[in-house]
Amino acid sequence: MLDIKEYVEKSNTTSLKHSYMEACSNKEFYQYVSSLPIEEEILMKYTSTLEECFLEHDNCEHCKSFSSCKNKVNGYCLTPEKSKKGIDFSYVSCLKKKKIDLENEYLKHIQYYDIPKEIRRASFKEVYKDDTARVPVMKYMKDFVKNYGKKEKLKGLYLNGSFGAGKTYLVAALFNDMAKKKVKCAGLYYPEFLRDLKASFKTDYEEKFNYIKKVPLLLLDDIGAENVSSFSRDEILGPILQYRMEENLPTFFTSNLTLEELENHLSMTTTGVDKVKAKRIIERIKQLTVSIELVSKNRRS
Repeated sequence: MLDIKEYVEKSNTTSLKHSYMEACSNKEFYQYVSSLPIEEEILMKYTSTLEECFLEHDNCEHCKSFSSCKNKVNGYCLTPEKSKKGIDFSYVSCLKKKKIDLENEYLKHIQYYDIPKEIRRASFKEVYKDDTARVPVMKYMKDFVKNYGKKEKLKGLYLNGSFGAGKTYLVAALFNDMAKKKVKCAGLYYPEFLRDLKASFKTDYEEKFNYIKKVPLLLLDDIGAENVSSFSRDEILGPILQYRMEENLPTFFTSNLTLEELENHLSMTTTGVDKVKAKRIIERIKQLTVSIELVSKNRRS
């Protein structure tokens, strides 16, 4: 005669087996659990969770794109694995998620500050090929990629020209390409960066300033659009450019202004006009860069 404990255990086993066999009446579920390297007496203890795993596995099998994922955790599939205690369940990234992660791995090597999303994803593959005005820029960039790391002194680019010509996009495409080669890059919308830096005096000012000063590749986007103060010119921009010039760190600029116009812009602050200090900044930019003008049709309209 069975004691109470044995009776309960036997009843539970019978109930578990019944639930498992009922679930296995679904041909696809049965094929799924049969493919697992786990014994049936273990499987039947986890029927409800295995059904969830099967559903997520089936979703993956019929998934058309990462964005249309139907699983509880986007890009992941609940997966069983045999353990000493029975079965462990964990979320495993799907093939589409792994592919996206691989494609986006370069992002850990690049930082953008207040740069539009469509520009942050810039690619040479998406650059318009029907504009001959871009030929000098593309030639420069091709040579830059080829020679980076081979030449000790490699100049960046001062790219000025018409509004909406794609200046920032072209430099971002270059930076993304270099990031895929594991080169650290930073691209920042210069006017907003100055405001952000000023606001961080009591927090992480030094950390931000030093990172921008020392990052291997730097883009100051839309220089000339900022409000100039003697502090931003002489205590921020000047030291950044001086350090990068001394350390041979390629620096890139985009602007709607020519270098002559930028010099005039930098000479005028709220405290007066100082052409000498503005000229020093321009001389550093000339030392750091090749200057190319890009006049093209407005692609933003």
